[in-house]
Amino acid sequence: MTEATPPGDRIATLDVVRGVAVMGILVMNIVSFGMPEAAYLNPRAYGGDSGADLIVYVVNFVLFDGRMRGLFSFLFGASTLLVIERAEASGASAARIHYARMAWLFVFGVLHLYLIWTGDILNHYALIGMIVFFFKELRPRALIGTAIGLLAAQCLVLAALPAVVGYTDREAAKPGAKAEVVKQDRDFENAFGKPEPKKIAAQLKAYRGDFGDAVRERSASGIAPIVGAAIIVGLETLAYMLLGMAMLKLGMLRGEWPAARYRRWMLIGFGIGIPAYAAIAWYLVDAGFTAFSVTLGVLALSAPFRPLMIVAWASLIALVARSRNALLDRIAAAGRMAFTNYLMTSILCSTFFNGYGLGYYGHLGRAQLYLVVFAMWALMLVWSKPWLDRYRYGPFEWLWRSLARWSPQPMRR
Repeated sequence: MTEATPPGDRIATLDVVRGVAVMGILVMNIVSFGMPEAAYLNPRAYGGDSGADLIVYVVNFVLFDGRMRGLFSFLFGASTLLVIERAEASGASAARIHYARMAWLFVFGVLHLYLIWTGDILNHYALIGMIVFFFKELRPRALIGTAIGLLAAQCLVLAALPAVVGYTDREAAKPGAKAEVVKQDRDFENAFGKPEPKKIAAQLKAYRGDFGDAVRERSASGIAPIVGAAIIVGLETLAYMLLGMAMLKLGMLRGEWPAARYRRWMLIGFGIGIPAYAAIAWYLVDAGFTAFSVTLGVLALSAPFRPLMIVAWASLIALVARSRNALLDRIAAAGRMAFTNYLMTSILCSTFFNGYGLGYYGHLGRAQLYLVVFAMWALMLVWSKPWLDRYRYGPFEWLWRSLARWSPQPMRR
């Protein structure tokens, strides 16, 4: 996700990868739009855990969960580096432009988080993006090495969670267990297992109510979502942004690699990642999606394989992007307007699901949610290219760019 750059400065492969990412991230986000939050990690929490609903969960977990978000982070790092390089080439202050962009992105993110949708990632990208600036001069080898170190640390952080959940579950099951231990065990179950009916009912009531009810529900946790994201996935996000910068410098995201190299990394990533994720999915189903199995499988065990899968996805998309056609042109246009398409998806989906709109929140099964996904994909592909044929930027790209530069930017071609 980035500000749009003038057409002559575009990197076609980067736009196609970004287009796939902004469309693909909805595959997972749709669950958060249409169901109580625990359903995102655990199908037993809500929305169906058998038949077509279970199949959809498993396919998404094996192929998409975390991969599209990671791909987005790759692209954010690469696009940030491009903006910095172009600022330096023009003689402008790269630091001023970068931090103005991040400050306004944080504002967009906070408004998005509390007014539109709790799953916002913009504020998180803005905060991590402020750190990325200090790595811009590193060579690809150093960027990759730093990223690997960060990912290793992230794996240790995530591994601690199932250890705590398992210990708490055992202690709470003992006769005479302390009240605070029992409460902590119940909180873990509400977050990662099958939540109490009253917790599900409270979320259904809030998001089936009016706009004020939804805003109050989103605001109830204060700044915890912002701080929590930085603590839980901050290292991983920074690592992926650094890898994106490295892949841009190495030519991978510019489409400059030989086809054989893209195929090799695609086969390595998918060849290792898909069997690993399939095995974890089998474990989750066999374990009955308990809170412990979800924290162990979905969060901890999957983390080491995610980077390989992200590189595989990027390689596959870059390879396909070489054969330009009408569909790829439309996907690239959706990628050029990724910021607008991301926000418009949130606005339209929240209106469709929440009570102040059409009120479908909690009424669709997991498999049924993908009818909405297909409709949103169609909208992105239909409107992005005609808009860019007439205008230089998407609406929100133009607003972000203008605010960051304190000057209205030229909009019409």
